[in-house]
Amino acid sequence: MNVPMRAVVIEQFGEPKDVLTVAERPVPEPGPGEVRIATTLAPIHNHDLAIIRGIYGYRPELPAVPGTEAVGRIDALGTGVTGLEVGQRVTVSGVQGAWAEYFVAKAGGVVPVPDSVSDATASQLLAMPLSALMLLEDLNVEAGQWITINAANGAVGRLLNLLARARGVHVLNLVRSAAAAKSLRELGFEPVLDTESDDWQQRAAELTGGEPIVRAVDQVSGPAANDLLSLLGPRGELVTFGALSGQPMLLNPGPIIFKQAVVKGFWGSKRAEEIGGEERRRLITELVTLAARGVLDLTVETAYPLEEAAEAAAASERPGRNAKIALSASALSGQ
Repeated sequence: MNVPMRAVVIEQFGEPKDVLTVAERPVPEPGPGEVRIATTLAPIHNHDLAIIRGIYGYRPELPAVPGTEAVGRIDALGTGVTGLEVGQRVTVSGVQGAWAEYFVAKAGGVVPVPDSVSDATASQLLAMPLSALMLLEDLNVEAGQWITINAANGAVGRLLNLLARARGVHVLNLVRSAAAAKSLRELGFEPVLDTESDDWQQRAAELTGGEPIVRAVDQVSGPAANDLLSLLGPRGELVTFGALSGQPMLLNPGPIIFKQAVVKGFWGSKRAEEIGGEERRRLITELVTLAARGVLDLTVETAYPLEEAAEAAAASERPGRNAKIALSASALSGQ
């Protein structure tokens, strides 16, 4: 293809609102074992923004086209690709350059999705749901036990609720505003506590009926991590999943020592590598099946055109949001 495509580009690392621009780029050609995908919809994840800021686990070479997950249709096949067809609707995660009209992906990582699954669900079917499912399995909790998660109104929090419920695990949801708490309750995810209220820690003990919280998932870092540590029962585990605050974890050593607590990290992309292809396929099949049945229904709050990527990135970090912000490769986006 000789016609250039539109793509979101960063020339330097920094705040997304300052460094995201749209430019014309050559349409990429798929290499051996790769496919080219015409992008339909691509969500904005927290790790996308961390990559743009240059604070993620890796830094792409600059200039770079961000975007790690999308749904679209196969536009071209590289040599040696079998089992896939041009025009086939697919979703893929763990790629680079999805915030563009076209991008390439390894054929082995592409997952066909039935038409019964909406673009909104398909566009975010792998990264966060798979991470949430792997996280829940790694937490190693039993039916009837309690876990807690902060920033619970985000994608991972809502997904963890959904998957934990199916296994009979109780989730104490923590958010940072009354508006976010209200929105989460409206979605049916109870119990919910606003950590900006004065008595939230006392209420946490009441809501769990005195039962110990055996696992805590921190997505905020900073002082919020220590708040979770204070909620943990003896020999509980604090799992750090993200750092929305942009701050280092601040932990009181007392509870770690006297509760004999464990603090550890979770990185979804690394865990996906570690569990192996067969286990990964099993989990992805479970997610696609849930999506096709309508059990796993993920929404997009607003889809912005590529030209408004900076505005979209800012919208994705506004508090109180209960659905993803996404980028649409078509000239006119749906709201």
